[in-house]
Amino acid sequence: MHKLIHVAEKPNLRAIPLKFEVGDNVDVHTRILDGDKDKERIQIFSGVVIALRGRGVGEMFTVRRIVNGEGVERTFPTNSPKIADVIVKRHGIVRRAKLYFLRDRIGKATRLVERRVKVVAAPAAAAAAAPAS
Repeated sequence: MHKLIHVAEKPNLRAIPLKFEVGDNVDVHTRILDGDKDKERIQIFSGVVIALRGRGVGEMFTVRRIVNGEGVERTFPTNSPKIADVIVKRHGIVRRAKLYFLRDRIGKATRLVERRVKVVAAPAAAAAAAPAS
């Protein structure tokens, strides 16, 4: 990326980048205006991340879910202030950058195999959990 573009975009980027990948089951917490213009609430959109595209300020991700037997996709700008948080519920094993093939699948065929993330405990926490003998 050109240095001037990087300098111009830096103030609009998230201070703490969101950490998720294609194939992850996520909850996207979106700020929406409810009723009156002065009331704001958080709405959650749950689904599978099927695509990531762009970079910098123009980076976006697409989340797909099934509602009443109908597929619903929504594309979110990663650096938007309207995105309050993205919580990863499950990690999926995928071998592609775009999961558009999920659009043609129905029912259990849309499930992805879960990628287990190994959590390494700190030595101090492991010592505290062990009974003293």
